[in-house]
Amino acid sequence: MAHTTTSIDIAATPAQVWQLIGGFNSLPDWLPYIPSSTLSAGGRIRHLANPAGDVIVEQLEAYDNTARSYSYSILQAPFPATDYLSTLQVEPLAGSDGARVTWSGRFTPVGVSEQEVTDLFHGIYVAGLEALQQSLAK
Repeated sequence: MAHTTTSIDIAATPAQVWQLIGGFNSLPDWLPYIPSSTLSAGGRIRHLANPAGDVIVEQLEAYDNTARSYSYSILQAPFPATDYLSTLQVEPLAGSDGARVTWSGRFTPVGVSEQEVTDLFHGIYVAGLEALQQSLAK
């Protein structure tokens, strides 16, 4: 099983960051790669579309508002991976009013090398966190 983790420090309070990203349906609010999201199954399943029109279906696996964290799995996506589980977490940044946002995931490659699928998801996470930082800087 492959995995990757990346973090970014943001000059906003953890509460401000969580207000923006803490909803399972909030990806379009801060992630340009995902222009639309629709919830089903009582809010536990999100149906996403990327700019190319690819369908991505994800399931909420764990949600902790107090710890400012949620985990989700992928049910359907154009990615070469199975057994995907990812977590977004917001924590206070030591010594400041800022926040550290960590996006991590584990997955099994399908038809590609472990390095290729790791690079793919790591790139998505890095770009996503940079987009988050830009959204909060506005």
